[in-house]
Amino acid sequence: MDDRARQLAVVSGKGGTGKTSVVGSLAALAQPCVLADCDVDAPNLYLLTQPQVDRQQEFWGSKQVRRDTSRCRGAGECERRCRFGAITRTTENPRACEGCGLCVLACPNGALELVPALTGHCYVSGTPYGPLAHARLRPGGGNSGKLVTEVRALAQETATERAAPLVIIDGPPGIGCSAIAAIADADMVLIVAEPTASSLHDLERVVKLVRHFGLPAAVILNKADLSEPQAAAVRGFCSVQEVPLVGEIPFDETVPKAVSQGVPVVTVPGSPAGDALREIWKWVARALGADGSPSLS
Repeated sequence: MDDRARQLAVVSGKGGTGKTSVVGSLAALAQPCVLADCDVDAPNLYLLTQPQVDRQQEFWGSKQVRRDTSRCRGAGECERRCRFGAITRTTENPRACEGCGLCVLACPNGALELVPALTGHCYVSGTPYGPLAHARLRPGGGNSGKLVTEVRALAQETATERAAPLVIIDGPPGIGCSAIAAIADADMVLIVAEPTASSLHDLERVVKLVRHFGLPAAVILNKADLSEPQAAAVRGFCSVQEVPLVGEIPFDETVPKAVSQGVPVVTVPGSPAGDALREIWKWVARALGADGSPSLS
């Protein structure tokens, strides 16, 4: 039997669907588990988990140009070729450098090279709901897909150390590089949608992406009672595409109050959203254990 912790990736087609609130509540229900905040461009899972940093490490994910002044003859090919204004005959602007390497190839004197650059930091922190692997990019830092991969590796390593059976990934919205890095090889992808035309459009794209990688997917409809016609459209899409719609969370004013207090909504008594999330977790736990591995419920 594979002893690797199961990985549940929670994603969305667009921002603002309530994905992080869902992750925080699932974490409170899924003890023991490890969390991974892979929305590294805009991390905010810490708002619900109140982390205390245990360890940190540097992330060197980008490259920037460096000049060997002893070899530079001021030919200016670097300045003429760079489309980002990152280099002139005499100066370099690290903030503007994209690390593409064109200037290195263009320099007739071999005076330029690409060197690793500090892009951000990775952390493992303690929370009331289990360890949290997360990261922070430096201002203007790139290669967030690589940073997502690093955060997931830290989470999996921590799960192995703690013998935790599950890693819950708070993924970024969209279908870009970071989103791909967040769902790759996940045991299940849970897609959070809302009853709006834009959310349905982006849900279609995320489902297509997940299926491209052959991953099992399910959908949660958040704020389901805001628009019955749009909610019906999401239900119809899930039915046609044969993607399980595993739960509908009603609009609940308890949710923003819980966020402002820094707690998952399932910890608030009498919350309709919390009740819906408990039922969703029961389905997810059964599905993750459906192949004969121990149930996570």
